[in-house]
Amino acid sequence: MSSETAKAAQRRRMLRSPWMHVLLALMVVSLIQGFLVKVYSVPSGSMERTLNVGDRVLVNRLAYTDSAPQRGDVVVFRKPTAWGPAPPRGALRTGVGWFGELTGIGPANTEYLVKRVAGLPGDTVECCDVSGQVTVNGAGVAEPYVFDDLAFVGGSTDCTTTARSPRCFGPILLGVDQYLLLGDHRSNSEDSVTSCRSAGSQPSCVKTAGRADIIGRVDGFLFPFTKWGSAQTLTNG
Repeated sequence: MSSETAKAAQRRRMLRSPWMHVLLALMVVSLIQGFLVKVYSVPSGSMERTLNVGDRVLVNRLAYTDSAPQRGDVVVFRKPTAWGPAPPRGALRTGVGWFGELTGIGPANTEYLVKRVAGLPGDTVECCDVSGQVTVNGAGVAEPYVFDDLAFVGGSTDCTTTARSPRCFGPILLGVDQYLLLGDHRSNSEDSVTSCRSAGSQPSCVKTAGRADIIGRVDGFLFPFTKWGSAQTLTNG
């Protein structure tokens, strides 16, 4: 057998190897997650009941290729530094996280959050109007997806009474490349306005995300299987 024939046979054996198949599969998954659709595991109850803990959602990385995030979009974004420090991780957890980043299987090293876009650059966002709604540029926003909101009783516990409603915040004027993000489980969400809900809060209380932080829009579910085809709930609650 010539050396060229031997090399060709060796290449064929490598291509038939189960390990090569695993490597190729991981490469394909990595490319899909890096450029098309990322699988994200919901880590907390801040978006209940739209998204529940443990749901696997499909994040469309191409959603904002030719457009910007819109109010009402459910998005996954990298946790900005201003939102708090990253948890400490050992070498083993870092290695597991690297695999998670690559494949979407298991935890990742980058901290991602999932929230709903409530305000866009240039918007003034405030809570609340007389009916307890969040307002954007002075107009009340219907939010049928909100679950277990903070207490608000007009004339008794609102934004003008001595016993102030914990729902109140703002007004917050968003600057260039500032997106305001809120959780649907409003009373159990660490989000853009968590530190702004007390009387006398300073403008610096708000935490925002920039366009570069937002990796994509949640467009569907991978798990549980019972939620397949229910992407409409992401906008209508």
